[in-house]
Amino acid sequence: MTKPTVYPILVKNLQGEDISLSKYKGKVLLIVNTASECGYTPQLKSLQKLYEMYSGKDFEILAFPSNDFGGQEPLNGAEIQNFCELKYHNTFPIFNKIKVKGSDADPLYKFLSNKSENGILSMSPKWNFHKYLINKKGELVDYYLTITEPTSNKIIKKIDELLKG
Repeated sequence: MTKPTVYPILVKNLQGEDISLSKYKGKVLLIVNTASECGYTPQLKSLQKLYEMYSGKDFEILAFPSNDFGGQEPLNGAEIQNFCELKYHNTFPIFNKIKVKGSDADPLYKFLSNKSENGILSMSPKWNFHKYLINKKGELVDYYLTITEPTSNKIIKKIDELLKG
């Protein structure tokens, strides 16, 4: 039986253009909900370090700003891009601000959060910087809570496994 994948899902970039996640076929993805005014915002630096560690390999970080937790993402569009580039030198893709929880969550986060959609687990983000790991086939394989640093051994080990597989 074919497992559900993220590939049919459309997301919007910071310019409001539709991007199909099928663009990332064959890559390991780390999908993260971000916010510019969160105590965990310095993880943007760790995410960039992780992104650079796997530069040239089949790996992408996809950041989705969200204002769902504590109103910690007041910025929009180009403001988000400027903040991430100027303060943290982020070069990984940052997408349009979305809802990541509740009944009006973006379709990507409905997929990531519900076993009925992803076939693996039910775990919605509890705060900003919740991380989901997707394999090269586009299937959800794991998640990491906010407190897990992007450059933790746990995440690096799993990315290495998925890149080999």
